[in-house]
Amino acid sequence: MKIAWFKNIISPEIGAYLAGYSLVDKSVAKRDDLYMTGLCVDDGKSKVLLISFDLLGLDEWFIRKIRSACAEILGVETCAVMLSCTHTHSGPETRTLAKAPQQLYRDYLNRLEETIIREVKNLKDFRECSVYYYSSKCDENRNRRYVTADHCAIFTPYRREVVPVAQEFADKELGQLCFIDSQTHQPLYVVGNYAAHPLAGHAAGIGGRTISADFPGVFRNYVTAETGAECMFISGACGDLVPKEDETGSDAVNKMGVNLGKAAIGGLIDATRNPGRFCMTDAKVGAKSKFVTVPLRKRKIGVLPAYYSGNEITLEMQIVAIGNICFVGVPGELCCELGQEIKWHSPFRRCFIAYNSTAYLSYIGHTGLLIGGGYEGNVQYFTRSCGLKLLNAAAEGMFELCDELMPREDGDVFPDCVENKLVNIPANR
Repeated sequence: MKIAWFKNIISPEIGAYLAGYSLVDKSVAKRDDLYMTGLCVDDGKSKVLLISFDLLGLDEWFIRKIRSACAEILGVETCAVMLSCTHTHSGPETRTLAKAPQQLYRDYLNRLEETIIREVKNLKDFRECSVYYYSSKCDENRNRRYVTADHCAIFTPYRREVVPVAQEFADKELGQLCFIDSQTHQPLYVVGNYAAHPLAGHAAGIGGRTISADFPGVFRNYVTAETGAECMFISGACGDLVPKEDETGSDAVNKMGVNLGKAAIGGLIDATRNPGRFCMTDAKVGAKSKFVTVPLRKRKIGVLPAYYSGNEITLEMQIVAIGNICFVGVPGELCCELGQEIKWHSPFRRCFIAYNSTAYLSYIGHTGLLIGGGYEGNVQYFTRSCGLKLLNAAAEGMFELCDELMPREDGDVFPDCVENKLVNIPANR
């Protein structure tokens, strides 16, 4: 396995309008820089490219344009290029808004495109490495919905006094990929995946008008400062998840980023000390996309950006595998319950969700969201069947890619645990 990477500051100038809350949120300060981080993984036969942006989201037309250009440079299929946005609300407006298309920061996107193409063309210094994975539980997030006994939802950012009793599902997994230099045996690169809106620092007043990567930026900086490894953060399915101390300012940003960083370093230590369990030998990379057409809710027809038309939309579920780990790229703000179900149906050892990856089409949740309501259910564009269709498409794509990359010699379907011991912890090497 060989890897190469890049990292670029993509902060707008102070004074740029910020995405996420209001059309009049003009930035007045900068807490920290926004970054674009890219990682190319080459198994000797195939390559995949992951790029994470400290942005709220990107239009589908822009995503397809960038993926096509990067794929041509690398000589791979477009499905092998995965883009994902951390979803910071403290970055520039990079989505087309149906009601205010003029807010799209086109000059910024043009500069971003030029930077991406330049960096991908310059991917030459590939380092040989071994690759490890890890998974741990981190109690740093919570669900922002409270559902009553008669299945009515309260959106807790509007009723903060309900937060102490809100106990809806939250995905606590911190997923990791760790690349270790084959010669020095030192960590080269760490990818972290966690599900929570980057809203720890979006406090009332100046906090909401300050450019910031929020806790993903602190996470990356902490891991790099303490290990020397470069670092990427990919947001998981956090459509209805927020930091435990959401919207409370810089202290919340630092605490959450450092806590996740400490957990990642702990995972790196455990993984490398137990290579028999966590090192992926003979790891291969691959990618696949599956498409599904879903109907719009009647009340949402005509409220999408102008480049969408009609009564239905075709959505892409993208799967990128690195060894026995896969990332599933989703077309918007997938809620955590659907993300967890995709993970449950994955045939890979671990599955991580890549948020706002193939498009930005707002919230996508399970059918219960449309019953109970709350912000996510109210604004969702799609009918009740959308979540299930996307789940099935993701599972089908993962099954197909798994069979291609990890075929069983006996012709049976992988995985199959029938020969495993009941106490199934592999011995260390």
